[in-house]
Amino acid sequence: MPSLYTDMSAAAQAAFAGLDTAARQREIGRCVADLPGGFTRKQIKQKTYWYYQAKSPDGIPIQTYVGPDDEATRTLLDAHKSGHHAQAEKVLLRATRAALELGCIQIPLKHARVINRLGDHGFFRAGGILVGTHAFMAYQNLFGITWQSGAMTLDLDFAHAGRNVSIALQPEVRMDARRAIESLEMGFVPIQSQTTYKKADEPDFDIDFLTCIGRTGDAPVFIDSLNLTLQPLKFMELSMEDPLTSTVLGRSGPMVVNLPRPQRYALHKLIVYGERPQNMRTKANKDLAQAAALLDYMLAMDLDIIQEAWHDTLARGQGWQNRLEQGLHALCQHYPALNFQDRLATGAV
Repeated sequence: MPSLYTDMSAAAQAAFAGLDTAARQREIGRCVADLPGGFTRKQIKQKTYWYYQAKSPDGIPIQTYVGPDDEATRTLLDAHKSGHHAQAEKVLLRATRAALELGCIQIPLKHARVINRLGDHGFFRAGGILVGTHAFMAYQNLFGITWQSGAMTLDLDFAHAGRNVSIALQPEVRMDARRAIESLEMGFVPIQSQTTYKKADEPDFDIDFLTCIGRTGDAPVFIDSLNLTLQPLKFMELSMEDPLTSTVLGRSGPMVVNLPRPQRYALHKLIVYGERPQNMRTKANKDLAQAAALLDYMLAMDLDIIQEAWHDTLARGQGWQNRLEQGLHALCQHYPALNFQDRLATGAV
């Protein structure tokens, strides 16, 4: 039976596994000692306090309170002077370059710049999720495989739960997405709805910010804690529930992001396939190709996860069920050699 993916080498799989662990540990342990800048003292009411002076990712000077002039604070100062954190970043960069040489998948440079800048500004710590084709690309390193098709894209899609408290992550974290994008100085300009940023010199390179549909319907939703407007889409919550944390790779190093669960992403793509209007058949076919690749892999490797996600989706109502069955019908028509109907029936789906 043909397959829509191929295995990476064992060396590439091992390289990514180690890099993913190291990058996520780095993300958890980030502190002011990771920032380029310097410490300064202030005398306040005859007591000495330490602050850290640096520049935010968009070049604005910031000053962060570190602590009083005591042993704990001086330990932090010594750690910064030792260069340990800077050295760790160099090690991660070398490990990333080595993983890419071994065959791991990298995010295109200009796309990585956007992802990295939003990450530096705290978008993912504030509950942001990398969705769309870049999430599909990221699953390759996570699974230790490469897709044969369905991974080409020119735009970037991000999502956030917005006002949906039931699936929100860390809603108390604040960041400024607009400032983050402007600081790139890449020429992105928001369109009228403010949910999409476009480039005049690259009309196909868009940045879209999405959320799940709520009581206000599909009207754009402004989220003050993000300084960001989101476009609600039907069925989007399927990809946004219970996201996972993983690492995407660029030439400048690893980036820790939130991703949709792959089984939910696959079923979401099946559902939205039939929602695409006739003038968006190319995107609809890409949806189907991505769903096919993910299901091909996951039916072989973890049938139980697909079965659980399938039943969860069916339980959401008749509309969900009809669209899922429509997507499955199209999948079987486009990929008859992969026997999706029989493979799903094996798991009593």
